[in-house]
Amino acid sequence: MSVNVNRSVSDQFYRYKMPRLIAKVEGKGNGIKTVIVNMTDVAKALNRPPTYPTKFFGCELGAQTQFDAKNDRFIVNGSHEANKLQDMLDGFIRKFVLCPECDNPETDLHVNARKQTIGNSCKACGYRGMLDTRHKLCTFILKNPPELTEGGAVKKEKKTRKKDKENGSGSGEAGNHNDIDAPNPVDGDDDDEDWAEETTEEAQRRRMEEISDHAKNLTLSEDLEKPLEERVNLFYNFVKQKKEDCALDTADKEILAEAERLDVTAMGPLILSELLFDENIRDQIKKYKRHFLRFCHNNKKAQKYLLGGFECLVKLYQTQLLPRVPIVLKALYDADLLEEDVIMAWAEKVSKKYVSKELAKEIHAKAAPFVKWLKEAEEESEGSEEEGEEEDESVEVVYSSSARELKVETVKPDKPNKEEEDIDIDAI
Repeated sequence: MSVNVNRSVSDQFYRYKMPRLIAKVEGKGNGIKTVIVNMTDVAKALNRPPTYPTKFFGCELGAQTQFDAKNDRFIVNGSHEANKLQDMLDGFIRKFVLCPECDNPETDLHVNARKQTIGNSCKACGYRGMLDTRHKLCTFILKNPPELTEGGAVKKEKKTRKKDKENGSGSGEAGNHNDIDAPNPVDGDDDDEDWAEETTEEAQRRRMEEISDHAKNLTLSEDLEKPLEERVNLFYNFVKQKKEDCALDTADKEILAEAERLDVTAMGPLILSELLFDENIRDQIKKYKRHFLRFCHNNKKAQKYLLGGFECLVKLYQTQLLPRVPIVLKALYDADLLEEDVIMAWAEKVSKKYVSKELAKEIHAKAAPFVKWLKEAEEESEGSEEEGEEEDESVEVVYSSSARELKVETVKPDKPNKEEEDIDIDAI
């Protein structure tokens, strides 16, 4: 289970997540110790070496710590509960992870061994400053800079190569790595310039894009590992929040993107039906046609879920909607949200997947006139093609919603028949 990196933020859509600490007590008597089973994963989410939070626990608890990175074991002597350590981790995050200006966790630490200082820079707002080094952990950080930990070596090597290139050497040899924190001969005593990245508007924009992509990837991988039910609930809450914020009208693309991110696209219409439809469904079909089209266009599975959502709606508003089942189905069909073959397949089998078997039978019975009209319209269309009727006259079967009956009308097309163009959802 994951929690917000900044646990003072209660927003469930907060994009910075970390695994909840898992602690395991081992040994007895004087040899008792607490192994933090997933410290590597937690530290990775914080962009800090796993030794830092482990040592922080030791400093706060007055206990010895042990690190065995090769075997992924990070130990604090004594018996300590996971909840207690989780609360203690919040203190580490406040002091050594969150930006003091914007509270964003996308920060980097920069150690100047010669000056015995620890710098902190934020990729989100451009902040840079110095940490208060009075905490005991700072002594450990100064002796064990982030660049010397696993994963930091690559970063440092890239930085060195960039500096070598700017100086014209282009060698990028390992022997030059010790010059990272050395003062620039040209800049005099401005030792911290090597970690102070560009602060131009363009540079900040690039960093924000990198942060956004990184966070999205982390959230994506975490959410996709969750069970289907949890992912559906995440999507439900996302759409519900849009509705509560009165931001639904222009959020159709954003809603589809969230469904795709959670891999619940086919089930989207089922959720949308619950949140966007009520007894006034006919008017709402027109209002939210674009939202449903993004899911249902050329997606038969999504259309089946839409029919399921409609059945659930009939259950909620049985008195108002059961008599109007054929009218609503006709509205969904006319809006291109349901294809003919999907409706036919649905009509052939009564299912109790969404409602009781008894109610499902009633819904199908009410839908029978509309289904019959579809079949007759299809048969007449096929018969007309075989008989080669004149092009300037055609027969159209019309379902009258006011009279609630089928009738046949003869109509003349305004212009020669041609194949219907594909629906361009983005042009709606």
